[in-house]
Amino acid sequence: MALDLHHVVDGPADGPAVLFGPSLGTDLHLFDAQVAALSDRFRCVRFDLPGHGDSAPVTGDLTISELGRGALAAADAAGIGDFHYVGVSIGGAIGQWLGAHGGERVRSIAVLATAARFPNPDSWPQRAATVRADGTAAMVGSRPGTWYVETWAQCDPAGERRLLDMLRAADDESYAACCAAIGAFDIRAELGAVSVPALVVAGADDPATPPSSLHEIADAIPGARYAEVADSAHLLNYERPDEVNALLTEHLPGS
Repeated sequence: MALDLHHVVDGPADGPAVLFGPSLGTDLHLFDAQVAALSDRFRCVRFDLPGHGDSAPVTGDLTISELGRGALAAADAAGIGDFHYVGVSIGGAIGQWLGAHGGERVRSIAVLATAARFPNPDSWPQRAATVRADGTAAMVGSRPGTWYVETWAQCDPAGERRLLDMLRAADDESYAACCAAIGAFDIRAELGAVSVPALVVAGADDPATPPSSLHEIADAIPGARYAEVADSAHLLNYERPDEVNALLTEHLPGS
């Protein structure tokens, strides 16, 4: 299906573009700290997943390729041609797809807390069914320790509340549609064809996509750089923005 994804643009019109793709259950504000660090030099374009933030909801199942084409359409709507890409979790899956299929428009990819084939793929239809029955609020209790380490939440309860509010606000059917995309995703055989610079970043304490999942991606993409952020879980860019911003600054040319 064709997707029209809400997006926000920050930074100079003549700066090199960076496209940001968020994690399931979050919105484009997941990247506020990255935009604050980069938008003086880069044209930063953030998009919302379907039914998240201000993007319209969808019904039925989605695929990562549909989401990838939606990301390209968001770039078109923002008036950018070629771009660097940064994505977390499902956003990182989109980044891998763009690296393999985005052609000359994609200048580099940075994929965080993601997988070429997500662990426990059979669990995703079950999660979709739970959310369709009980809403995204049913997922809130499982996010501490998965999205972020408990010590971070103790130090930043307002930050934790903002993340969980994003999840509660997500459209149930659209969340379930994205679950289908995650469960069916498997790009392992295509990663060897990714020829753009790639940064692959794991949260050291991430139980959802552990460092082994990120090592698999880095090992498969020629010349990819692997990095690991200590004391962080799945939403490591939100928990540890300074560390992630430093990695992105090293990765992005001209930053």
